[in-house]
Amino acid sequence: MIIDIGLIRRSWSLVEPVADQVTQHFYGRLFANYPHIREMFPPAMDLQRDRLFHALTQVVLNLEDGAGLSDYLGQLARDHRKYGVQAEHYPAVGSCLVAAMRFTAGGAWLPAYDEAWMTAYNYIAEVMIQAAEQDAVHTPPAWIGTVVAHEVRTPEIAVITVEPDHPYPYRAGQYATLQSAHWPRVWRPYSIANAPRQDNLLTFHVRMVPGGWVSTALMHHTRPGDSLLLGPPRGSLVLDRASTSHLIFIAGGTGLAPLKALIEESVWVPDRPAIDLFHGVRRSGDAYDNEDLQRLRSQHRRLRIVRAVSDDPEDWRRHSAVDALEYHRIVPDGDVFVCGSSEMVRVTANRLLGLGVPFDRIHTEFAPGGAPSLAVL
Repeated sequence: MIIDIGLIRRSWSLVEPVADQVTQHFYGRLFANYPHIREMFPPAMDLQRDRLFHALTQVVLNLEDGAGLSDYLGQLARDHRKYGVQAEHYPAVGSCLVAAMRFTAGGAWLPAYDEAWMTAYNYIAEVMIQAAEQDAVHTPPAWIGTVVAHEVRTPEIAVITVEPDHPYPYRAGQYATLQSAHWPRVWRPYSIANAPRQDNLLTFHVRMVPGGWVSTALMHHTRPGDSLLLGPPRGSLVLDRASTSHLIFIAGGTGLAPLKALIEESVWVPDRPAIDLFHGVRRSGDAYDNEDLQRLRSQHRRLRIVRAVSDDPEDWRRHSAVDALEYHRIVPDGDVFVCGSSEMVRVTANRLLGLGVPFDRIHTEFAPGGAPSLAVL
């Protein structure tokens, strides 16, 4: 199977500027032609449309990266199992997707683009179907988690500890998607804030988003004993991406969660790296995890923690986490892990590049809230 990357990219340039129209037409056609598929989706589709476009962008930009693309598609496939996706659903998605791009591009769309996209999509579907079938042999499509602790740390942040009903095979730095019983079929990504433990417990740092369905349910309507659904682990912000012995972690708000998990894991690494953690918050009262961070510092011995406050009138410095890096004259001579909001990650990565940090030593997980959940279905 030969994918014509040139045709894919040329046709993509026609539809990328009008992505909203493509996704609206795609879902409209999909639900009209295959109404039974609609029940897999949440009531509101705005976020889902963004995820489709993001997933397509990742595929188009990484067609040359065979191993990396296969890994990405495998993660998507394993994640799709929680929606109830079956092998027979893939042809419907492919035909509606190509039809939506053809319709939106109008007369600029060439017949050759249809063939190129169907060839690429058939490859994508084959990889995803195989990955899902292999995963189904030994793992469930989703885990039932029981809330064993719920701590409100600030008016906007809760720390929730969950016990899955089966062993949850993840790596420090990864994330899970959560579904509350208050909002069936609505999943949101949250980084796991601890390294794997023998007791199988998972801790999540939840910031309540104004109008956020799941975050509000987790913050105000969840108590110990309640059940949550957990999707499979995803993400690649893992410790072995680093190649140096001095690591810099830059976190914004609850972007601290996966970096905290990496610190926990690094305690047990034979050649324990030196770590400078910069945690940026808006106000001093937003520093919600001080006690645990101090515990980690006493265990790690090579961990330095700096808190940066960006919007507190009582703190005269008022700088971001990356500002604090420069203020303390820390030379970013190793790998840098960045996690936070999409805007925080973008700004911080650009600043780091300006400081001379090589692109391949800046490690991020681009996502809302610090962790993506990309899904075509």
